[in-house]
Amino acid sequence: MQMDFIVDKQTKTVSITKEFAYVLSLVWDAYTKPELLDQWWAPKPLTSRTKVMDFKVGGRRFYAMVSPEGDERWAVQKYNSITPKTNFKFFNAFADKDENPELPGSDWDLNFSEQNGTTKVSISIYNESPERLERMIELGFVEGAKAQLKNLEELLAKLLRAKETKQ
Repeated sequence: MQMDFIVDKQTKTVSITKEFAYVLSLVWDAYTKPELLDQWWAPKPLTSRTKVMDFKVGGRRFYAMVSPEGDERWAVQKYNSITPKTNFKFFNAFADKDENPELPGSDWDLNFSEQNGTTKVSISIYNESPERLERMIELGFVEGAKAQLKNLEELLAKLLRAKETKQ
């Protein structure tokens, strides 16, 4: 399925658009349920481990990307807007293991739409500073995000197979 990935250093924005050959409810759940997020959010060989997730306006997700050696890189997402199965927005910042954010952070805006069983996810990530955007890029964000979306494709296929097997 189609994917567009644009880094615009002038506007300090990363734009990602990805189409999935799956229904909206399945894709939405993969983005909003911690037990599913942890199966795809980290690019391999890293794993994602959610410590806290309260998916509601004013809620948060506190999680770590964990290396095979056990090194943890923490982040916190604070949800500031949710329109079920259509859109959600959150502020994201790297953090320490005690959930103290390392500012500046970035504002994420995720939009979901479905047409004929294909779901399109459009993500806009605005960084508060050019340095934050550069740091994301230096940490391998572009490659990592592409790997995450590949993981998500694999998870969605697995979930669909499991659902079909139960029926």
